[in-house]
Amino acid sequence: MRWVVLTAVAPVAWGTNYFVTHEFLPTDRPLYGAALRALPAGFVLLCLCRQRPRGAWWWRTAVLGLLNVSVFFVLVYAASQLLPTSIASTVMAVSPLAMMFLAWALVSERPGITHLAGAVVGLGGVCFMLLTGVEGLSVPGVLASVAAMLVSSFGHILAKRWSSGVNVLTSTAWQLTAGGLFLLPFAVAVEGPPPTLSGATFLAFGYVSLVATALAFTAWFTGLRHLPAGTVGLTGLLNPVTGVLLGTVVAGEVLTAQQMCGLVLVLAGVVLGRPTLVGRRKSGQVPLPPAPRPCAESESSVGNSR
Repeated sequence: MRWVVLTAVAPVAWGTNYFVTHEFLPTDRPLYGAALRALPAGFVLLCLCRQRPRGAWWWRTAVLGLLNVSVFFVLVYAASQLLPTSIASTVMAVSPLAMMFLAWALVSERPGITHLAGAVVGLGGVCFMLLTGVEGLSVPGVLASVAAMLVSSFGHILAKRWSSGVNVLTSTAWQLTAGGLFLLPFAVAVEGPPPTLSGATFLAFGYVSLVATALAFTAWFTGLRHLPAGTVGLTGLLNPVTGVLLGTVVAGEVLTAQQMCGLVLVLAGVVLGRPTLVGRRKSGQVPLPPAPRPCAESESSVGNSR
């Protein structure tokens, strides 16, 4: 039970990220916002596991950092600013289903009937959430949220293909660091000087970077080490639930009956799509992501930088 509780920190933190970004971070600085989320988190994880990539992992880290951090964080930042918290987090809840279709196309992992049924139910729920005429719903925000879901799904599939035998925390630390460094020159060129941070904004950035990124990823990978992957995946449903609760209870967003039905359908679709995936993992058709290991155990893949 304690490992389930620890793992649940990750999706809850990710769900709160939408609310904190929407309420406290600058609305016109998505590039700086993404960089200030990634770099402190990457540096903290590097301090915990001081290793550097070598060989093919130099360019792999660059590719994964660009997809999973640079592009993804910017799109999530934009979606969080343009959409109500409940809707932004619910769209991202379909990401397991998007990964299913991308895996079918890119790595020949054919989905089963249960997967397809879950996809139909989940996508129907998203339509219920979005096609309501709710005030504050913007087309650019929806497109940013959908794009973030697709980019992260594609990046996760690449990470699954490339991460066998590599220390997960070290790989994550360098992805965050590389992604943040990629963003800095674009932020300076497009958005000018760094934003002036008030006390509340500084604390919000600290929460997003250290809690919703560094701590959340650490908790998630620790759960993958001690729990079945299916159990860890199911805790991810706390992401949209957290977003909806914060949006309605704290931010005062109005959740209509149609939107509530949409949320239920999204969660049902994700749950429906999980059992077959778990079953395939047991039969060896889908490779499990590597569990995080102590830094000292990964010397064959990552060089020590001390």
